Amino acid sequence: MTLYICRHGRTGANASGLLLGRADPDLDATGQAQAKAIAAAVVDPAIVVSSPLARCRQTAEAFDRPVEVDDRLIELDYGEFDLKPLRDIPAEVWARWRSDSDFRPPGGETLNELGERVMASLDELAESAVDRDVVVVSHVSPIKASVAWALDCPMAVSWRCFVAQASITEIAVSANGPSLRLFNGVSHLETIDLDRPDNG
Repeated sequence: MTLYICRHGRTGANASGLLLGRADPDLDATGQAQAKAIAAAVVDPAIVVSSPLARCRQTAEAFDRPVEVDDRLIELDYGEFDLKPLRDIPAEVWARWRSDSDFRPPGGETLNELGERVMASLDELAESAVDRDVVVVSHVSPIKASVAWALDCPMAVSWRCFVAQASITEIAVSANGPSLRLFNGVSHLETIDLDRPDNG
């Protein structure tokens, strides 16, 4: 069966181009519409699992069924960089971050540490997904870790992946292990107008 790894809907911080880690804003109106589109695209999953942060829980609740919370699916801890504009992160910091998966932002977490916790969660969820569809609602960095898990490659692959807002990544699970079936699917979002005032 399938693990549907979904990125949460949009928040005001996302719309403003801020680096969003452990800060906990709600979905904006566009994010709420995106959550409904995700739920409409994934038909009748047996299990819905979410990061503990509000933007993921609110996205997961669009499935209108019980939501299990797994703290291991929380976004990377950006430490002092949380809620900073992306353009304000010095170029030399980005360069070091991209070249070293053990780089730790001040007060934060490394990509390898994130990968360890996310992959441990996915190992457990894969047992459920062998015969049932499972939805996982999480964040950019954990979704990139999911791709690394499926492809059995290092976390450095994160820097070569782009994860769109409210996208869906599909990982098929069988007795032979995981395989990446779809990455960064966004066709379910085509009817959402990001520029409309009532969408945030």
